[in-house]
Amino acid sequence: MEERRCAGCGDAFSPRPQVPDQEYCGKLECRRARRRRWQRTKRQNDADYRDDQARAQRAWAGENSAYWRAYRSRHPEYAQAERERAKQRQRDCRRRRAAGEGAFAKMDSSKPLSTVPSGTYLLVPQGEEKFAKMDSLIVEITLLSKG
Repeated sequence: MEERRCAGCGDAFSPRPQVPDQEYCGKLECRRARRRRWQRTKRQNDADYRDDQARAQRAWAGENSAYWRAYRSRHPEYAQAERERAKQRQRDCRRRRAAGEGAFAKMDSSKPLSTVPSGTYLLVPQGEEKFAKMDSLIVEITLLSKG
């Protein structure tokens, strides 16, 4: 009998003859992991499935509107973290007002890397190499033509 390694837990298992490409064993956690992987792939690749899932989630949230209130009462640490996030938003808002709009930026926002216009340039090496990297070079840039 052939044995394989489970993609979920790593244990050896004997695949069922009816499922020639079986990658997961029959343990409950491994079956759940297989299902989660299938759903993630399906959501990424199938727009109809993604829309159906979003619609079902909205419907569930509408029918179970008290769920999060009950969850927060059962999990005070979650409610504490939510309060801390709200306080941080208030601090950010005060800091933004004090600095003037736009002065407070997210970490991942960036400005253009270069203000040099596009065009054809002549690169001429300047001085001796002072860098250990082979692909580093100090150059003088002279614009030959634009666009």
